[in-house]
Parts: sequence; C-alpha cells; structure tokens
Amino acid sequence: MQIYEPDQIDDEIVTAFERLMPQLTSLPAPTRQDLEEMIASDACRLFLVRADDGKIVGSAALGIYRTPTGLHTWIEDVVVDSAYRNLGIGEALSLAAVQAAREMGADSLSLTSRPARKAANRLYQRMGFIRWETNLYRYPL
Repeated sequence: MQIYEPDQIDDEIVTAFERLMPQLTSLPAPTRQDLEEMIASDACRLFLVRADDGKIVGSAALGIYRTPTGLHTWIEDVVVDSAYRNLGIGEALSLAAVQAAREMGADSLSLTSRPARKAANRLYQRMGFIRWETNLYRYPL
C-alpha cells in the first residue's frame, strides 16, 4: 500500500472517485475540475491510497483553515473501497492526515463520522480521537 498526494489529476484518479464516492455518499463524485481545484488549494490536501495491485482504493481530504483561535484541520470524506476494507487502509489514511496536521502546526484535528459507520467510529476512538460533545449546525445554501 502506498499513500500519496497527487500533484496532478488524471483519468485514473477521476475514475477512482467515480467508483469510491457512491460507497461514501449519495452526492455525485467530484469532477476533474473539482479535483484539480482541490489539489491546487492551500486549504485542502488530498491523500490517495494505491493498493499493492496498483489500484487506487481509498482517499481522504484534509481541510485547513485559520481563525483567530489558531490553525484548524479537519479530516473529510475518508473512503476505502469495500473490497479493500479491514486491511488498515482507513487507519493509514487517517494517520497520514494526523501527521500532515502536526507538521503544519495545527492545534487539533477534527472529524465527524455518522453513527451508522460503526467500524469507522471504533477506528477513530482506537486511534485516540476524543468524542467532542457539541452541537453541529449546518445552514443549507
């Protein structure tokens, strides 16, 4: 397994997202332009996982933003292809994000995970993420 940050978007990456995103959400997969904007942005780092067989089998995004209270980082959209789960790939992706956040000098790293994603929630707790008692509000735009 190899975790890497792409420096350009190619057809293989676009196709991988078309396969992976339905395993995470009902929202459409990002377009090539969306992915190109992500890797060009200082506010996002994209991590991909290539399995030993050469196939891209997972991804995670690390959001980065500064506020008056410091540099904040947030893990978003972690997904591992269902055929490659329970091999430590999700943990490896999360650890890559943890290391990147630490190297950037962030004070903390946050994430959310739906309660239905039981295995993911167990993983994050085992890794040392602490469940934060707060209310998350979303304003639809």
